[in-house]
Amino acid sequence: MAHPESTHHVDGLVGGWYDSPLTPTGLRAAAAIAETLRTTIPEQADVELFSSDLQRAAQAAEVIGDILHTTPILDRRLREKSYGEAEGKPQEWLRRRFVPPPAVGERLAHDEGIAGAETMAAFGARVYAAMDVIMDSDCGHQVIVTHGGAITFTVAAWTRLPLDALAYARFNAPSGSITELREDDYFHNRQLVRLGDTRHL
Repeated sequence: MAHPESTHHVDGLVGGWYDSPLTPTGLRAAAAIAETLRTTIPEQADVELFSSDLQRAAQAAEVIGDILHTTPILDRRLREKSYGEAEGKPQEWLRRRFVPPPAVGERLAHDEGIAGAETMAAFGARVYAAMDVIMDSDCGHQVIVTHGGAITFTVAAWTRLPLDALAYARFNAPSGSITELREDDYFHNRQLVRLGDTRHL
């Protein structure tokens, strides 16, 4: 799931690794997410809860963990893309300096023109590394609290798409949304059941 509303959203600031907390609206959304997950995950089921260590995700994970009776495992590799010197600055500051990727050619390793910012390749590689650890577990129910930009890589890694396939593909999920992934017990196929669902909000 993508963490709900944080202060950088309402203040119009660049997020990335800027460590903004959830707003009161975001905290209420986290509670709604937690209750929704409680209705879909059996009460006695084993649950693992993983989260980005940034405040806005960790706060949501704490609320969810209280309802699911599990302690969040914080992993900095599940953070949003780093925007380097743009973080915490107005979105307009970033828009004026951002260099979009080319329509063809090298896109994942493209330099966006912002000092200290991650490339999409570096961003994807660290999320994939976190997902390798998560997928190595045989726990039947896993919840991941991350960021909107990281959803693409969590979904792709779980479905075992190669990172290079994401030069163009994106899985968009708004703040506070739930994305459900499921593996069947017979064929062991991995299915994207729902993407960016906000009906609980």
